[in-house]
Amino acid sequence: MLKSLTQFAPVQITVAWLLANYMRFCAATKSWEHRGLEHRHSLVATQTGVVAAFWHSRIGLSFMGWDMKAHQHPTMLISRSREGDFIARFARTLNIGVVRGSSRNSRKDKAKGGLSAFRAMTRAVENNACMGLTIDGPRGPRQRASLGAIKLAQATGAPIMIFSWSVTHKLVAKSWDRFFVPYPFGRGVIIWKEPIYVPPDADSDAMEALRLDLETRLNAATQEADEACGGPIIEPAPARNPGQPS
Repeated sequence: MLKSLTQFAPVQITVAWLLANYMRFCAATKSWEHRGLEHRHSLVATQTGVVAAFWHSRIGLSFMGWDMKAHQHPTMLISRSREGDFIARFARTLNIGVVRGSSRNSRKDKAKGGLSAFRAMTRAVENNACMGLTIDGPRGPRQRASLGAIKLAQATGAPIMIFSWSVTHKLVAKSWDRFFVPYPFGRGVIIWKEPIYVPPDADSDAMEALRLDLETRLNAATQEADEACGGPIIEPAPARNPGQPS
């Protein structure tokens, strides 16, 4: 269905606007509990760039994890797929900046697109953005972190803000990521974990340890939020093989 919607720009614009405002309505009608909010407050107080990490399944209400009035303007990395075109329009409707990811064309163009996106993200963070990444996106495995946020934090010196959310009234899709579609009203829980800082001289072993730490903390936040909202508990997909690229 989504693929058919993203074929035509007028339909895409309309549906993205409707979906964004539906998410706003859902957020406004929830009774929210905040846990670990002091971690976000400490990062907002710096008024410098931040890398924000969350799972692909929680894009819908991810704007609740950021302080939309803070000095750091929220920005998201979004793929250059057709689905990404739709998500980009959705994000812009919510006043979230967009950096487009690697190209979906040839392997050579994909490498160039990925480098261009990384440079754009670096500039955004250096200009004091809150740069959001779905660290298991765009295709998974579910709730397994890639190295992208770790590399960006190392390149910029910015901390990684870790957060997740869950709600009581929702549909959990059967997609690879178990995408959350919230319904209005009911309760919601947002959980922030202690930020991660990446040393500029971290070697490959240290980077992998930090990647695993990020994955562990974000999964802990996600499980805690899901438990607080009565489940279901969304489990991570099987881990990548050691030789599989992030």
